[in-house]
Amino acid sequence: MSATAEFAELLKQYDRHFQAGQIVKGTIIEIRPKEVLIDIGGKSEGVVSSSEFVDFDTVKVGDEVNVLIERAEDKEGNVHLSKEKAEFQQNWDRIQTICNEGGNVTGRVKSVVKGGLLINIGVEAFCPSSQVDIVPPKNLAVFVGNSYEFKVVKLNPDRQNVVLSRREIIEAERNARRASLLSEMMPGDIRKGTVKNLTDFGAFIDLNGLDGLLHITDMSWGRLSHPSEMLKVGQEIDVVVLDINREKERVSLGLKQKLANPWDNIEGKYPVGAKIKGKIVNLVPYGAFVEIEPGVEGLVHVTELSWTKRIAKPSDVLKQGQEIEAVVLGINREEQKISLGIRQLETNPWDLAHSKYPPGTQVKGPIRNLTSYGAFLELEEGLDGMIHVSDMSWTRKINHPSEVLKKGDEVEAVVLEVDRANQRISLGMKQLAIDPWEQIEKHFKVGDLVSGKVTKLASFGAFIGLPNDIDGLVHISQVSEDRVDKIKNVLKVGDDVTARVIKIDRNERRIGLSIKAANYSPEQLKEEQKLLDQLKPGEDLVALEHAFAAAEEKRESN
Repeated sequence: MSATAEFAELLKQYDRHFQAGQIVKGTIIEIRPKEVLIDIGGKSEGVVSSSEFVDFDTVKVGDEVNVLIERAEDKEGNVHLSKEKAEFQQNWDRIQTICNEGGNVTGRVKSVVKGGLLINIGVEAFCPSSQVDIVPPKNLAVFVGNSYEFKVVKLNPDRQNVVLSRREIIEAERNARRASLLSEMMPGDIRKGTVKNLTDFGAFIDLNGLDGLLHITDMSWGRLSHPSEMLKVGQEIDVVVLDINREKERVSLGLKQKLANPWDNIEGKYPVGAKIKGKIVNLVPYGAFVEIEPGVEGLVHVTELSWTKRIAKPSDVLKQGQEIEAVVLGINREEQKISLGIRQLETNPWDLAHSKYPPGTQVKGPIRNLTSYGAFLELEEGLDGMIHVSDMSWTRKINHPSEVLKKGDEVEAVVLEVDRANQRISLGMKQLAIDPWEQIEKHFKVGDLVSGKVTKLASFGAFIGLPNDIDGLVHISQVSEDRVDKIKNVLKVGDDVTARVIKIDRNERRIGLSIKAANYSPEQLKEEQKLLDQLKPGEDLVALEHAFAAAEEKRESN
């Protein structure tokens, strides 16, 4: 054959006519970073993207591949080829058979696309993100480049697309494992699991195909406010199988059961009267909970904090997390309760009060507080005595202690009574002096002319301060011969007055005065005395208002 004939034959080979959609065999002649040049026996080489090769790093010049012609020569004379579409055409019949049989395929994750993953199973397929795993993953990129087994869940021959699910395969495997676990699992078994989810009441543990509930009360013998204090999602733990409901496929799990119950020998470890150390783990209005050891807590009731101080709430003197000492007061193992006391670490001052402050002892101290009925005098730190208003003066009628005392005053008093049972010490101020009423006749007699200052006004008269700290009462009817409608119109507190003693009632500790009788003759005074003698024993000074009024009416009628 001549040279001209050989050239014509060669030209004829390179003048092959290719059509779009045709599958041809080609040879790799050049490898570039993002594409591969393939000789398909035409005038021009074809180009295939490097992304269409599953293992691009292993591709080498001279390899033969089947490609599909997507488009004949472009303006630059290149032929556009697709290796994946050639494989798709060749594998389509196989995929349809798998789908019709409900079979599984193995595919390699090619890339992340909107809504899921693009999978190469010989053809390009799609796996929605909801079907990638039991729980839709947050980061789909971690699957790219890996191969997995998928189930074909949808195939459209007309559009030639395939939808896959990895989740259905995982669920089927889990169901099989769950059935196996339920049949073989027994209470008391120790199983390895992974923390799947945390809730306020516990944790769900994945036992490799079967979920079990680890309730918060079965996590620790100690106090837990939330499971997150002890566990975190993804953590691997060994748990004890507590109970199995095979019909409902429910498993109860425990962690604390791997350890001995600390309450089993509680009386031996912490006998009544023993001193313990612990940490305050909770403060409530009625007391403080103290952790003695993990799983063992005791309660210090608010009444057991101090012998003498009235503590409104434990948080006033204690703090969360504080390390303290206490004394064991009582144990109830069945209810898992321990009673503790802090004040028992010190001697009860009331045990010594009777010997330290016997009746008759004179004491001195500051007034710590005033109430409507008396004043509290501080004897020592945490120990008060109470001075009742009736024990402040022999002679004055004191309605409120603030009339004679104020907070902070240094006051002397005498101990009257020590009541250890009720933790009360009664004090008196007036007992430091002699009762002037015992010798009242030496100080005042009926008919005496006395002077003093107005100390208090009432609607019925005025109280006059006399010597020896004694008060006398001038009834409104005894102020003037003229009728007085309102006492404040004629007298005011602090006024100096001169009056006549017209009545002395030693038993009732009362002195009646008359300003208008200051200038009476003995005969007039006797007449007034007769009227005043009609007062009944036991009447309060306030009742003199009615007695004087009655006496006045009788005198006027005569």
